[in-house]
This record gives sequence, structure tokens and C-alpha cells, in this order.
Amino acid sequence: MMICLPVTEVSEVAQARRAATELARRFGFNELETGKVALVTTEVATNLSKHATKGQLLIHSFTQAGLKTIELLALDKGPGINNVTQCIRDGYSTTGSPGTGLGAVIRISSLSDIYSIPGMGTAVVARIHSQPSDSQFPVSSFVGLHSQTQPPSSQDLDLGVVCLPKLGEEICGDAWAVDQRPGRFLLMVADGLGHGPDAAAAAQKAVQAFHGHAAQSPAEILTKAHLALRATRGAAVAVVEVDRVKEEVRFCGVGNISGTILTGKKSQGMVSHNGIVGQEARKIREFHYPWAADALLVLHSDGLATRWSVEAYSGLAVRSPSLIAGVLYRDFSRGRDDVTVVAAKEPSVSHL
Repeated sequence: MMICLPVTEVSEVAQARRAATELARRFGFNELETGKVALVTTEVATNLSKHATKGQLLIHSFTQAGLKTIELLALDKGPGINNVTQCIRDGYSTTGSPGTGLGAVIRISSLSDIYSIPGMGTAVVARIHSQPSDSQFPVSSFVGLHSQTQPPSSQDLDLGVVCLPKLGEEICGDAWAVDQRPGRFLLMVADGLGHGPDAAAAAQKAVQAFHGHAAQSPAEILTKAHLALRATRGAAVAVVEVDRVKEEVRFCGVGNISGTILTGKKSQGMVSHNGIVGQEARKIREFHYPWAADALLVLHSDGLATRWSVEAYSGLAVRSPSLIAGVLYRDFSRGRDDVTVVAAKEPSVSHL
């Protein structure tokens, strides 16, 4: 589940904190973990209220590698930060406050990362994990400035997602799904035709077909989805498989879901056929592309403009996929449709 809240003034900080803590409790966080969510939310939302232009806070609940997680993604188009390393030190402030905000976020969070360009804005991501009661997991590294109690999961790609309904709608007509197995990463994005409940019903049918046939190839999954969506209004659907053993990507798409692989300065767009899954899909065909250890995969619905470029943002490609998805959403969302942006890459350590 993802919630998007505007944070442009101090009165909206309390609203953000309430929304985040309510989500954490409903997701099964205990009081200590919910308290961490409240503290981190207060810090990032306060920072938005003081410095942001068009500030917004995205609150996301999901399970990864067996851990329940609340992710906070703060986005703004404010003045940006000239020296991020200096700003995360306790005691540093540009507004006369105690200067403990970003430092506290890093200490409390299970994962955090910051990306900022002066004059263009800032993106901050923080994740808080719910510790399993019988945890046997040792401390291990994860993308970001700070990591703890993360189970060993060398098979998992790191994933960042933004999935939000059209402005004014409560239900998102887009959906996404992921299946990670040893040596294999499978991802799907579906965009139900139109928006609202009927679009959501079509997208969720695609998710069900994906999970029911996740052991099969992308083309086979899309064929099953085409049959499953017959009684719906239909959807644009793309399925991508990353075979990390063969270092190969297999992509199959029908409709306007865009897929791109970025490796260094090279950008490879993936081919999707015209049509509507569940209605008219004359061609269901896989295309193969190379995969490298430094590759970045981006998949998105047409709620995001296609003329984006990660290369235009210095250093963004090596950051947390959540920051990548967040920055693309912030700067290229069309604003008149549901939008989904998924970024995935091999696990790495932040360069901050």
C-alpha cells in the first residue's frame, strides 16, 4: 500500500505522522517500531515543511525478504542541498534549529539515502523494518547510508517502487508484482484501461495470473494473463525476467508499458507490441537483452512521460532504486493518470 501526502507547511507534519503510524500499526508493527516510524516521519516531514517547494511524502508498506517494512520517501523541488555530508551531521542547521533531523533519520532507520541537486530539489528515503520475533538474521549490508537486521538475501535485486492513483482518485488502476528466486528476478507492471475501480480490477487480475504462473516464461505468463482478463476492460501489461546466471533479460509486453535497461551511459529501450491484454493481443513475443552487474532496470506505466533521462541526474543511477523511482515520478509524472515507476538493480552500497 502507498499513501501520498502533500507537506508544504508545518501543520501538515502531524497529519503525516498520524498516517504513517496508523499504517505501521495496521501492518503489524509493535509499539517500539511504530515509535521509530513516528520519529522518522516527523523529521522528514518537518524538513519538507521548512525547505520544500511542492513537497510530498510517500508512505509505502511492503514485505521484502521476510521483513515487514515501512518506507518513507520525501520528495521536493526546493533549493536542494549543496553539501549532503555536512547536512547529515548533528548540529548543522540552516534555519536555527538544533540540526538533528537528517542525522536522526539515519540513526533510527534500517535504511536511508539522500539525493539532492542544488536548484532542483531533494529526495530522501528511509525504511523501518519490523523485527521478526524469532529473528536469526545477522547484520548485513544493504543499499543506503545505514543498515541493520537485514537478512542475508544475495539472490534479491534491490527494488524501488512508486505506484499512485490519478489525482482525485482513491483506487489506483495500475498494479505491479515481483517474484524473486535463486538466480532469477521476475517483475510485472499492469495498467488497467482508464482509471478507477474497473481499471484496478483488470490490473489485479493480471497480478493474480502473474503469481499463479510465476515459474513460467514472460510470454507464457502474458498469455495466461490475456485469458484471465477476458471478462475485464483489459490492461497494458509487461513482464520482465532477469536471468542473473545467463546475464540476460527477457521482456514481453503488450500495450504502453515502457521498459528500459541502463548500463553505464548506454540506454536500451525494450520492445512492447500494440494491443490490450484481455481484449486484443495479436502478438505475444519475448525479446532478449543483455544484463550486467551495473545495470539498472526501469519499468513504468504511461502515467510517466517517456522523455526522462537518469543520465541527466549526476550520480543518481548508483543510488537507492527508491530514490531513482521517486525522482523520476517527481519530475516526469504526467499528473493526469495513475502512475507506476519501478526501478531495480543489483544490491550495492551507497556512494554517500
